Amino acid sequence: MNGELLRIIEAIHLEKDIETELIFETIENAMVAAIQKKVGEDVPIVCTIDRSSGEMAVTSEVETGAIDLGRIAAQTAKQVIIQSLREAENKVVFSEFEGRVGQLVLGTVQRIEGGALIVNISKAEAIIPRAERVRGEMYSPGDRIRGIITEVKQVGMRVKILLSRVTPDLVKRLFELEVPEVNEGVIEIRRIAREPGYRTKIAVHSNDPRVDCVGACVGIRGTRIKAITDELNGEKIDIIRWSEGDEDLIANALRPAQLASLTLEPETKIARVVVPDDQLALAIGRKGQNVRLATRLTGWDIKIEGVTQMPHSARDESGALINEAAAAEAHALSNQAAEADKGEGTTEADTAGTDGAGSTESETTLGAGAGEPEASPAESDVVKQDSSGSE
Repeated sequence: MNGELLRIIEAIHLEKDIETELIFETIENAMVAAIQKKVGEDVPIVCTIDRSSGEMAVTSEVETGAIDLGRIAAQTAKQVIIQSLREAENKVVFSEFEGRVGQLVLGTVQRIEGGALIVNISKAEAIIPRAERVRGEMYSPGDRIRGIITEVKQVGMRVKILLSRVTPDLVKRLFELEVPEVNEGVIEIRRIAREPGYRTKIAVHSNDPRVDCVGACVGIRGTRIKAITDELNGEKIDIIRWSEGDEDLIANALRPAQLASLTLEPETKIARVVVPDDQLALAIGRKGQNVRLATRLTGWDIKIEGVTQMPHSARDESGALINEAAAAEAHALSNQAAEADKGEGTTEADTAGTDGAGSTESETTLGAGAGEPEASPAESDVVKQDSSGSE
């Protein structure tokens, strides 16, 4: 029995990662509680277990004689042991995961409760709430899943661990996992803009001029980036080169679209971009996704328009864009000229209408006879009757 007790204590230590000394003390306290349940709580009881042999000794300053604990006392000892070990296990879990917030963990889906995933990670259970799941991702019990630890807190006697799959840190940790240069610090991930499940833009910079930051992240034949996109269930990832200059950074962020011109307004943080007409849809992206991610990545409010949306005066004979101020002035002059032409055309039309009316009146007067007065209605009737009679 003594050897079996030692084996049980060792098994609990290995499984729960609880110190053996704490387990010994828990059993000793449980035995004291069980004996006092039988003889009275005011009776001083001391219980010790030999750490090497497992022998248990119970002593008291009061003569109690032989004690038959019975079922109730044994149940009390069991409850004390279970509760004490559970508290010790929660403390171990909390101390282990409290310092791992922001880290990437791998777990197994145990069950689904109300849209939330319950994931087994190491010695603990974690939760991926519905809001922290990527829309469209489907999981079943037993599936392996990765997530970022976002919060670890003590809730009563339990430790609550929250995971997320929508945070941009997930993409960053996956790059650290798949790209050794990122993990070693040779390549830095400067900024990330993400729409979970759809698209991500990531700006990278190499601290070693001999290392191509974009090529290293993509990998040979795209093996590295493919492993990351597979983990993200096909989410598209754009890797762009970081630049300290805002113009170059904005141009890189809008890739693969090519820009015709770029004007920055530092006071309002607005970037006005002109692209060729065939590149307009590519620059904006599906439902504005490309320009939206580029705006979040660069920190500039990007306004995009096509070349034909610019004023005609903003281009010379060859179609090239000219100075913006001169273009605006030329456009204003052309508007004034158009208004003037419109006014002249209206005057000529009015004059033509007046002349036309005059010509009609002249023709009507001449039609009545050359210099003769028009006949009255009565005379006209007489003439018609005479004509009828002649016939």
